[in-house]
Amino acid sequence: MRGAVDAAIAAVWRIESAKIVAGVARLVRDIGLAEELAGDALVAALEHWPEAGIPDNPGAWLMRTAKNAALDHLRRDKSYREKCAQIGHDLEAMEAHIVPDFVDDLDAARDAADNGLVHDDLLRLMFTACHPVLSTEARVALTLKLLGGLSTHEIARAFLVPEPTIAQRIVRAKRSLGQARVPFELPPPAELAERLASVLEVVYLVFNEGYTATSGSDWMRPALQDEALRLGRMLAELAPREPEAQGLVALMELQASRAAARVDREGRPVLLLEQDRLRWDGILIRRGLAALARAELLGPPGPYTLQAAIAACHARARMAAETDWKRIAALYGELARVNPSPVVELNRAVAVGMAEGPAAGLALVDELAGQGRLARYQWLPAVRGDLLEKLGRGAEASAEFTRAAQMATNAREKALLEERARTNAGT
Repeated sequence: MRGAVDAAIAAVWRIESAKIVAGVARLVRDIGLAEELAGDALVAALEHWPEAGIPDNPGAWLMRTAKNAALDHLRRDKSYREKCAQIGHDLEAMEAHIVPDFVDDLDAARDAADNGLVHDDLLRLMFTACHPVLSTEARVALTLKLLGGLSTHEIARAFLVPEPTIAQRIVRAKRSLGQARVPFELPPPAELAERLASVLEVVYLVFNEGYTATSGSDWMRPALQDEALRLGRMLAELAPREPEAQGLVALMELQASRAAARVDREGRPVLLLEQDRLRWDGILIRRGLAALARAELLGPPGPYTLQAAIAACHARARMAAETDWKRIAALYGELARVNPSPVVELNRAVAVGMAEGPAAGLALVDELAGQGRLARYQWLPAVRGDLLEKLGRGAEASAEFTRAAQMATNAREKALLEERARTNAGT
C-alpha cells in the first residue's frame, strides 16, 4: 500500500511541481526559495497521504500547502509589508504597461492563452529563469529543471554532457538569480526577443522529453508533451511576429499528431515508417501546417521552422512509401548549415539512406562516427545497425543494435533495440 501511495505522489509531483514552484515564486519572488518551499510540500505529502489517503485534488493540496508555507515565511520576514507592496505594484505594472506592449488585443490574447491567463505563473517562471544575468546553458538547464520537472540526469542526456556539469549549472543559476534580485515577471518589450530564444529552446526540450522519455518504463510522457504544447502556443500568441515561435509551435503540433500511433497496445514503440497513419491526429496536423505557413511568411526559416518543414513532409505523405526523402535530406542539409549539430548530421544520414540507398547513408554515418562526437549517443549505433540490416549484413547489424541497447536508459527503447539485435543475430 505504501509503495502505491509513494508512486502516486511521484506521478503527481512530476506533473504539478512546475506549477507549484511558479505559484510560490510569485509570492516570495525567489526561485530558489520557491523550490525549497515546494519541496517542503512534497515532504508533507509523503508524511500525511499514506495515513490520510490521497486527496481528491492532490495538485491543489500541494499548491495550498506550499503557499501556506510561503505566507508563513513572509510573515516571519522583516520586510513582509514591503514585499506585499512590491507584489501589488508589480502586478499593477504588468496589467497596465507590459501586456499591452506584448499583444495588440489583450482580450483576444487571454482567450488564446489558456482561458485568459496571459500572466500565467509558468510563463513568469520561464522568463525569470531565462534572464540575461545567466548564461544560455544555465538558462536552459534551470528552466528545464523547474518547468519540466526533469532530473539532472535527464537534462544531461538532453544536452549530451556529463551529469555533474548540469548539476553545477543549476546550482549556480539559482544563486545568480538570487544575488541579482531578478524580479519574477514577464520581460519588458525591449528584452523580449533576447530572452525568447532560450525559452523556445527549453519548451522544445521539455516537449522532446515528453515525446520520447529519456528514462523510465514509458516510451512517452504525455503530460510533459501537453504542457510544452500549451506553453509553446502561449508564447506564439505573445510574440505573433516571431517566425521561430510560430515554427516551434508548428513542429510540436506536427510531431504530437503521431502520438496515438507511436505505441502499440502493450506500450511498445512503433517506428515512424511502421505507424498506422490513419491514427495520426488530423486536427493537430492542420494546426501544424497552418503555423508552418505563418512562420514561412514571417521571414527566413530558422531551425524550428526547418524541422517543422521536415515534419510536414511526413504529415503530407498518406503512406510511408510516398514520403519525399530527397526534400527531407535537402532540408536537413539546410538545417545543418543554419544550426550545425552532429545529431542533425545523423538525421541527414538517415534521410540520405532513404533517398539514395543504405550504402550512401552508411558512408555518412561512418564519417560521423569517426569524429567521436556522438560516442555516448545510442542512436548512432542504432542508425548504423538499421543501415547494415538493409544491406543484408545481419551479424554486424546485430552487434550495433546490441551496443545501442547497452547505452539506452529507457526500458521500452532498450527492449526495442534488443529485439532488433536478436532478429539480426541469425541472418
